[in-house]
Amino acid sequence: MPFATAPDGTRLYYDSVGTGTPLLLISGQGFDHHMWDGVRDDFARHFQVIVYDHRGTGQSDKPEHGTWSTQSFAQDAVSVLDAMGIQRAHAYGFSMGGRIAQWLGIDHPDRVLSLVLGATTPGNAHGVRRPAEIDALMASGQQARLLTAMVPPWWLATHPQWLKYMSDRARQPIPAFAQRQHYLASEGHEAWADLLRIAAPTLLIHGTADQINVSANSELMASRIPGARLHLIDGARHGYFWHAREQASAAVIDFLKAHPPDGFSDV
Repeated sequence: MPFATAPDGTRLYYDSVGTGTPLLLISGQGFDHHMWDGVRDDFARHFQVIVYDHRGTGQSDKPEHGTWSTQSFAQDAVSVLDAMGIQRAHAYGFSMGGRIAQWLGIDHPDRVLSLVLGATTPGNAHGVRRPAEIDALMASGQQARLLTAMVPPWWLATHPQWLKYMSDRARQPIPAFAQRQHYLASEGHEAWADLLRIAAPTLLIHGTADQINVSANSELMASRIPGARLHLIDGARHGYFWHAREQASAAVIDFLKAHPPDGFSDV
């Protein structure tokens, strides 16, 4: 069972599938690497896909002390790349994972080939806040009650395996202290002033019906990050990569293929 070790000694579980240019998938708040199970194979047909469990989740250590921030989580991501001997990788972060990916691009530019920032924000100080009732559910850790904010009811009704996954998470949640630390790290994110420093090619992808992180945030960030591209999925909710999988995966794969390590696009 492979583990990376963060600078503070925390062990981080990781896994890899596929071959080719490395692609690091960074999960959202409170999720372990299984968040990507439904779409990981889409990317593994083209890339070496790396997934890992954030500290506090899955098979990674769950330290009750230390610094928890999106910036320190980015260092955790670098520790995973170090453990695999990977110098540079594409990075695709979703929600809190997108906040973490921002810091990868800002603090660790030599480790990043390109960035995909999915359904994320630059931080509350300059971003657009979510509705108050959604924020209350996020703060409480009652993510099971956010199902219809994640995916449309029609999709939920036709994908029982996804509902089982979310139900299993509700029955076996991450420790309450870790859930709280993830929420505080995500809410404490503030990268607005530093977004101008992101040099990696960047794609922002977002559903227009997202209530958890409203899509106006990606529009703001696209105007802030030099050369960034914006891809909005009409009517998609926060979990766009699940219920709008075909469009979302294709958009991300096309973008990543346009930014290969050698600089010669194969699309």
